[in-house]
Amino acid sequence: MLFENITMTEFEEGLKKTRTVLIPFGSTEEHGSHLPLSTDTLHAIEVGRKLAEKRPIFVAPPIHYGVCRSTSRHPGTVSITTETLKSLILDIVTSMRNQGLRNFIFLSGHAGGTHMAAIQDAGEKLMELFKDIRLAVLTEYQLAMEEGKGIIETSDDAHAGEIETSRIMHSHPQLVKGAGKKEYPNFPMGILVRDKRRFWPGGVWGNPELASAEKGRMIEEVVVNALDRFVDVLEKWEE
Repeated sequence: MLFENITMTEFEEGLKKTRTVLIPFGSTEEHGSHLPLSTDTLHAIEVGRKLAEKRPIFVAPPIHYGVCRSTSRHPGTVSITTETLKSLILDIVTSMRNQGLRNFIFLSGHAGGTHMAAIQDAGEKLMELFKDIRLAVLTEYQLAMEEGKGIIETSDDAHAGEIETSRIMHSHPQLVKGAGKKEYPNFPMGILVRDKRRFWPGGVWGNPELASAEKGRMIEEVVVNALDRFVDVLEKWEE
């Protein structure tokens, strides 16, 4: 049940089937010269839609902006602060709880460390505020790397590489512009740098040259299946 497609009556009927909602988190962030700025968001949205075809679950509209540090100087990246992200999460979940939802899955297509820490902090705060909710925080990257071990050839693939390029080649082939090149960032150990693009010019972390639409289809399928199993666990979780 996609929020943007259902009426208030359908939402009310949906609550009789499930109290679980998946909230997709993404970013507006560079993904090399070959993938769209919406790549992270598209991953999370697509998995949510496919999951909703398999089971009763609400899927919220995506949050298109995230906290982006390493790519902040690359063209097209639009970053928000951790405070903004946490405030947004607190407001959204509080309102959703008031509407009767109780199980919350934060699925982020953007896996940046600061970004994920902010989401987890907001989740912990919500758990303190509301004793009647269950909450989980996952990343697309985490699921794809774990479930796609037999599919992915690149050992250290993290951003706009084999995994993400394959996923977009499958789900949104019209948005793939050319072929990306193998690249890894070369940030100096321990030193904070202003001009991050100097140490990561192409914005790729991995090897998009090994990507294919078929790999994308396979990765998406195993991620959706893993998430389906995860929802079962969350809905039965007791402390």
